[in-house]
Amino acid sequence: MPQNRNAMLRYKTIDRCLCNRYRRWTLDDLINACSEALYEYEGIDKGISRRTIQLDLQTMRSDKLGYNAPIVVVDGKYYTYDDPDYSITHGPLTERDLEGLTDAVEMLKQVVGFPAMAGVADLVSRLDDQLHSARQKQSPLILMESNERLKGLHLIPVIYEALRKKKAIRITYKSFRATKASAFVFFPYVLKEFNNRWFLLGLRKDRPKYLYNLAIDRIEAVEVLADEPYFKPADFDAEKYYGEMVGVSRGDDEEPEDVYFWASPDEVPYIITKPLHSSQTIVDERPNGYVLFHLHVIINRELMRLMMGYGAGIRVTSPPKLKKIMGRKLKKAGQAYEMKLSQYLSIEKEEGNSRG
Repeated sequence: MPQNRNAMLRYKTIDRCLCNRYRRWTLDDLINACSEALYEYEGIDKGISRRTIQLDLQTMRSDKLGYNAPIVVVDGKYYTYDDPDYSITHGPLTERDLEGLTDAVEMLKQVVGFPAMAGVADLVSRLDDQLHSARQKQSPLILMESNERLKGLHLIPVIYEALRKKKAIRITYKSFRATKASAFVFFPYVLKEFNNRWFLLGLRKDRPKYLYNLAIDRIEAVEVLADEPYFKPADFDAEKYYGEMVGVSRGDDEEPEDVYFWASPDEVPYIITKPLHSSQTIVDERPNGYVLFHLHVIINRELMRLMMGYGAGIRVTSPPKLKKIMGRKLKKAGQAYEMKLSQYLSIEKEEGNSRG
């Protein structure tokens, strides 16, 4: 492995350590973390000298790579970032970064035609466009959805490593409804992105009966537990679990149901072009353009919100409970627009107080 790539792995490892403000990092801690990373990724076990890490810290502090990292020493021995929101991953790409990424994209272009690389062409096109835009300092021609203000993204590399190595983690988590955060041991199974938010699915050690779907932006801290035995049910299949629903919400013991709905002629082309779910099929077509669709899917709030987006353009016929819920929601939506704004705001406030 070229020495400059060795160095880049060390920089990223140091950055990950210093971003973790729930631990204090001495120079020896950083040396050990970098040594473990080089062994894990490249099989290099000869160790790293103190001088090497000291030079890495000096380089990261400087403008040599464009980092200008605000690394400070606290109490004479603990390294951290003076800016708690800083990370080398947040800065603009340097010319060296662009050259490396361009080489990688050019290599990917050579293999996108192979069957094993099916589905990669779209990703390569988007990466190529982003790199071209960065070099030319112009607006990209391909726009990708993103949420730059999303909290918790810096935790994803740590969680991913725990997933890859099958390690238990201790999570400090605060849900929207909680008044304070709580900490618990968690067995992570899969990361899932939906609607520009990231979620982590797994089991809590203290509540092993049910799967938990945690929003990454509600996680306050993650600690990998080296000595905690990892547990995962042998029959768990993440693709099947998420493949049976829209989004990420699934109640305990819920199973897919048969959903039938009619779509108006105006909405049919959109629903055919972008199915509500992978199980979507056409059951009946009428001469006037109305089409009856079928889904075999978990009925959750994401599915209902997706259907609500079509308004009166679709009409659920089965199952009866979904038909009733959709009818009630649409009726309530219509009533909200018929009343005065002061009445609407008054009702929402009362409901909010009742929920606590």
